[in-house]
Amino acid sequence: MIDINLLREHPEKVKENIKKKFQDEKLPLIDEILKLDSKWKKLKYDEDNLRSQRNKISKSIAEEIKKGNKKEAENLKKKAKEIPEKIDKSEVKRKKLEEKIKEILMKIPNIMHDSVPVGKNERENVEIKRIGEPKVPSYEIFNHAELAEKLNGVDFDDARKTSGNGFYYLKGDLSRLHSALLSYAKDYMIREGFEFIIPPFMIRSEVVDGVMSFKEKDNMMYKIEGEDLYLIGTSEHSLIGMFAGKTLNGKNLPYKITGISPCFRKEGGAHGIEEKGFYRVHQFEKQEMILICDPEESYVWYEKMLAITTNIFKELGIPVRILECCSGDLADLKAKSADVEAWSPRQKKYYEVGSCSNLTDAQARRLNIRAEKNGKTYFVHTLNNTVIASPRALIAVLENFQEKDGAVGIPKVLQPYMGGMKKIEARKL
Repeated sequence: MIDINLLREHPEKVKENIKKKFQDEKLPLIDEILKLDSKWKKLKYDEDNLRSQRNKISKSIAEEIKKGNKKEAENLKKKAKEIPEKIDKSEVKRKKLEEKIKEILMKIPNIMHDSVPVGKNERENVEIKRIGEPKVPSYEIFNHAELAEKLNGVDFDDARKTSGNGFYYLKGDLSRLHSALLSYAKDYMIREGFEFIIPPFMIRSEVVDGVMSFKEKDNMMYKIEGEDLYLIGTSEHSLIGMFAGKTLNGKNLPYKITGISPCFRKEGGAHGIEEKGFYRVHQFEKQEMILICDPEESYVWYEKMLAITTNIFKELGIPVRILECCSGDLADLKAKSADVEAWSPRQKKYYEVGSCSNLTDAQARRLNIRAEKNGKTYFVHTLNNTVIASPRALIAVLENFQEKDGAVGIPKVLQPYMGGMKKIEARKL
């Protein structure tokens, strides 16, 4: 949610930001907010005048009583009694306007960083860096789902019977590899000074509305019927939510947190949900990192967080690239974002395995997260970044470490988490 003062003082800047995101249908909302804001200001002005009148009348009553003018004092008392009712009526109208203004403000996209490239959709995202050398072996690379079945590491059929498409049973050494990825990532983040937290896996609607746009909410979140609870789509949601309504000690910033959780996503209308595999599913596990910091430090931390993820994949031995998200591919709360993509030797292209985002003060305003330092209170900046999303990282290991006979080598950094195992080989049923 953007600062209404920015909209009051620089409405054209907000409109230009909307145009760059190709959301022209939202342009009329700016004028609508300004009209409502004008009415709000008038009501606030009238209320202040009424309170001033009440104070003046109170003084006049005291003066008239001193003079012995009881009749005049009684007349003034009658006038004074009418004022609180007028103030109450005005406050009711003003609060309704505040609610309407806030509702519209939450539809206005965050102001993007100047460095964000202008583009209509993900096809216009810009590659900014590659880490590691992508290779394609001379032998055939099996599809990850097919290979996982050959390794007796997955059961899609029984999962389809119990839960439908978009689910799977992970088994044996493949489930160990999945856990190894998360354990390695957890230990890596702890070494980086992040506090490890296992968060709640359900959150209330007010937290959902605080951490994401309405469009994201509709496309992603599973609602618990009959309760004000949603299943989280990422641990970021509940990790940010734990700071809602708080005023933090600015001297303790930044707060560096990492959390592992199951993630639940509707993936409504998403291409590929009917396909067998791990790429697009309704349930998976992911390690996330979030950071809460002073506004002037957020872009420095953005680069540091992005470097953490790319270095993790570098240590795993998986080539990746960084794509700068263009304006049209940027979610409304994000001021700047980059996707990390891993190399697929089978498809001979990169695919998304994570995303790093700076939301500046958009989430903080929605959730009222502030900090106080040197007598000044201000909204903090929030950032989030994928450490490891296990299914997609698992695909990257299966493809990049697949050997000619169908066995899968285990990255050296994961071998201690696998009891020293160096390779996963197909097993007979």
